[in-house]
Amino acid sequence: MKVAFYTLGCKVNMYETEYLKNEFYKKDYEITSFNDLADIYIINTCTVTNQSDVKSKRAIKRAIKKNIDAIVVVMGCYSQYKHDELSMIDGIDIIIGNKDKSKIVDYIEEYIKTKEKITKIYDLSNQQFELMEMDNFLDKTRAFVKIQDGCNNYCSYCIIPYIRGRVRSKLKDDVINEITKLVANGYVEIVLTGIHTGSYGLDLLNISFSLLLNDIVKIKGLKRLRISSIEITELNNDILKLIKSNEVIVDHLHIPLQSGSDKILKLMNRKYDVNYYKEIINKIRNIRPNISITTDIIVGFPGETDDDFNDTYRFINEIKFSKLHVFPYSKRENTKAIELDNHVDNSVKKKRVEILIQLSKHLEKEYMNNFINKELEVLVETNINNYSIGYSSNYLLVKVKDELVHLGQIIRVKCVKIDYPCVTAQIDNI
Repeated sequence: MKVAFYTLGCKVNMYETEYLKNEFYKKDYEITSFNDLADIYIINTCTVTNQSDVKSKRAIKRAIKKNIDAIVVVMGCYSQYKHDELSMIDGIDIIIGNKDKSKIVDYIEEYIKTKEKITKIYDLSNQQFELMEMDNFLDKTRAFVKIQDGCNNYCSYCIIPYIRGRVRSKLKDDVINEITKLVANGYVEIVLTGIHTGSYGLDLLNISFSLLLNDIVKIKGLKRLRISSIEITELNNDILKLIKSNEVIVDHLHIPLQSGSDKILKLMNRKYDVNYYKEIINKIRNIRPNISITTDIIVGFPGETDDDFNDTYRFINEIKFSKLHVFPYSKRENTKAIELDNHVDNSVKKKRVEILIQLSKHLEKEYMNNFINKELEVLVETNINNYSIGYSSNYLLVKVKDELVHLGQIIRVKCVKIDYPCVTAQIDNI
């Protein structure tokens, strides 16, 4: 049988989808494109914003329309959030929330036998970590490892703690074992991911994120370790020492800011102010002067005035991020922010998004320009039109005109010019 996947949202969803692809592959299912005619469609959904909901529903409708006889599975955050709504849609056969994803092959085989609709939605407030482990990623040159799930922060705009549950972590030995196998199978870069990655170990005894990192960087053969995202409050002295002393940890950190206004940060229930954020960034840059620091920004949060937005704009310029991920505030049921006064008009939010996207492009080019006529090491991830394309340690997208470079190989290149969003380079030494 042919099975097709559609994944929305974060790197955790990407990891979970890759795990399922491997599970289906082991049982002799054929993995095919979501655009093709398939026997089974699996949509791994997201609900972090209103737009995520729209995209999730659109993908579900596409699958049902594509093959009326197909088994349609909807799983993930939107399923957890709106399972009652999904249960009313004809054509959805299996609904899974954010638990039992690892059992989807079994549920499909059960459905094939019984033809009875399956719904598995659980209260996630007190669950154990659902173990998934992989030693291979189909058609990938970088390997993701999910080390934790859930979030305890309860930012006022965010629905995720309610639909992912509280923090729960993969046991350290399981993490080390998984990464060791992936490295043995040729993966030179590992990306640690989670819903709130830096909170790893809060639910375990005698372990923390820094202790986990300390053991990972010692794994023989690992060339790069990347953290998908980390909060500014989690970059403690132990982690900063590791970043300073170990080159396996890459020259890139994604550190969400959300707003450059202290007033808005407080309304968001973030755990820092702009001075604290700037202080930690300065410490990082004293350790790694050329590091790439990217961030998330939410515009149009309730009560955000023009002055608040301008504070954010100025602070972004001051910090000199190398890239921004910009989102308009989305109303989410059951969150504190939806109860606040002075909600911002959608047209204002749209304008503010556009302003920050333009600023992001400017900052990206400014950061790229620092590396012209300098050398970088690039992990080649694809070959297109005689170009080898991949990412440097500091997460610059680099293309090299050479069709002979093998995927998964790290090459040393000299940056020649900016060809946004890429840097064009030439091979210096393989």
